[in-house]
Amino acid sequence: MLNKINQETLFHVYFAHWVKIFKVGAIREVTLKKYHNTQTHLEKLIPDLQLKDFDRTAYQQLLNDFSITHERQTVIDFHHQVKGAILDAVDEGLIDRDPTRKAIFKGKIPRAKKQKYLNQFEVHNLLSDLKLTPEISWDWLILLIAKTGLRFSETLALTPDDFDFIRQTISVNKTWDYKTNTGFQPTKNKSSIRKVQIDWQLSMQFQQLIKGKTSNQPIFVNGYVCNSTPNKRLARHCKNVGIPEITIHGLRHTHASLLMFAGVSIASVSRRLGHSSITTTQKVYMHIIKELENQDNDLVMRYLSGLS
Repeated sequence: MLNKINQETLFHVYFAHWVKIFKVGAIREVTLKKYHNTQTHLEKLIPDLQLKDFDRTAYQQLLNDFSITHERQTVIDFHHQVKGAILDAVDEGLIDRDPTRKAIFKGKIPRAKKQKYLNQFEVHNLLSDLKLTPEISWDWLILLIAKTGLRFSETLALTPDDFDFIRQTISVNKTWDYKTNTGFQPTKNKSSIRKVQIDWQLSMQFQQLIKGKTSNQPIFVNGYVCNSTPNKRLARHCKNVGIPEITIHGLRHTHASLLMFAGVSIASVSRRLGHSSITTTQKVYMHIIKELENQDNDLVMRYLSGLS
């Protein structure tokens, strides 16, 4: 295949070859699916474009065509994946110059976003509606994520071995592949491997729940798992108590938001969530950080006005 790649090769063929050589086996399956999705779009949008003809105009037209049916952020994500292959093609002399330089990102108007997190009052109402039976259920998963901020895939992968009831911690060291049902998988990144402190009440509750269960088997998985099931369960609870409907991932946002409003540092929240860097946390929760900064400014002014 390497000997067949030249400047007259169709770009989508080169991209498929590039993904196979550089991405397969090096990235998570869920990420690899995104590259394959990009490959499908390239076949539809530029089926006849050869490497030698890939200039700035052709690339901008590709982005413009893609943006007709996608939001701006999705266009940017598409750009990053395609650009990786293009820069390698430039290095190999298959494309004369980088056509992605000064690319303009457009996109259709974003859909109205659902509320991502609940306030403290709404969380209390939500938790009061949970049916916490003596057996493991989706309601227990909802409670656990609300109190720990774990990702859904991390929560599904929890086994009795991951609970340390003496130190009141949960070890996060793997995920559960619920999308393709292949079982345990590595965490999203190295920073995701962590120990999460839990409160004494949650510790006592789960100590009873997992008693007698197989030590290395996931406690929330019993056959095929689809995230729509717990999401529907959560939505029903939200509707029952008259609060905005959020998703399971929204519980993670809720957890982080409540901690920040309670005065917990960004660094501590970032470590608890398993983000790859504080920058990631700042980007995701910028709206909350700005709100907290306004509160800080009020405190600063009140303090300074008392200095006389």
